[in-house]
Amino acid sequence: MDHLAAMRAFKLVVETGGFSAAAEVLGVSHTLVSRQIKQLEESFGTSLLNRTTRRLALTQAGQVYYQRSVEILEQLEDALLSVSQHQSHAAGILRINAPMAFGTLEMARWLPDFMRLHPDIRLDLVCDDRFVDLIEGGFDVGLRVTRTLPDSTLIAKRLSTCGMALVASPEYLERHGEPRTPADLVRHNYLAYSLALRSTELLFIGPEGERHPVTVRGNLRANTGIIVSAAVLAGQGITASATFVVQEQLDRGELVRLLPGYALESRELYVLYPQNRHLSPKVRAFVDFVSLYYAAPRWDP
Repeated sequence: MDHLAAMRAFKLVVETGGFSAAAEVLGVSHTLVSRQIKQLEESFGTSLLNRTTRRLALTQAGQVYYQRSVEILEQLEDALLSVSQHQSHAAGILRINAPMAFGTLEMARWLPDFMRLHPDIRLDLVCDDRFVDLIEGGFDVGLRVTRTLPDSTLIAKRLSTCGMALVASPEYLERHGEPRTPADLVRHNYLAYSLALRSTELLFIGPEGERHPVTVRGNLRANTGIIVSAAVLAGQGITASATFVVQEQLDRGELVRLLPGYALESRELYVLYPQNRHLSPKVRAFVDFVSLYYAAPRWDP
């Protein structure tokens, strides 16, 4: 027996004055309501209603049960309302995982605006360039800049295309010259981001769509793009970098974009979050915010 459903049926029988009227309110059969009341009485071992041909009357036990039923069902409705109101409001701790360079350089541009829009959300941002399992790490949402995503049960929403740029400082180029074709890179010091899918292999697409794979090498490999970018700025070599990392330096002339007639494979920016039929307001607020922010192109291709 569903005791809660039987309790609701009993309360309605009392308040409407009959089984048929209660059944109509509940949208069920008269027989079902009658059976629910009978099961209640059998479980208590006493009658709750005195039945006559004209009316129903509460027994003493029925009066006690009716009063308690009213209190319990009102408390349940209050609890459901409280949870519903909480679930419609973006609040609580939101744990976010993002790559180090993206979190440090890109999220710093817009995260304060998100915080102002949602003051009741408490952010816990973890920037990490290693692969992190969002579920295992207890994260609500993740951001990824990648060519491909591994198979998983996560929802992955593409936000934007992130171009890649081959860059060097003017000082480096003065000392070593500027490469004119992808093949020229074998004579240059290439500074590699070690967590890239292919850290020492670059694939260029030429003006006519031709493919130019190049194996590169150099004296620095680092698992954070920020260190690689700092070394390039200091004139130590060449690297391929996501444009959001180097865009400001390119605009200021601190870095030079190389091989403009050749394109590197771009990356895609994704927001990832666990599958959930009822997405929490805090996650929905974050996903909606970043989707709107990146709806307009933010970086050069």
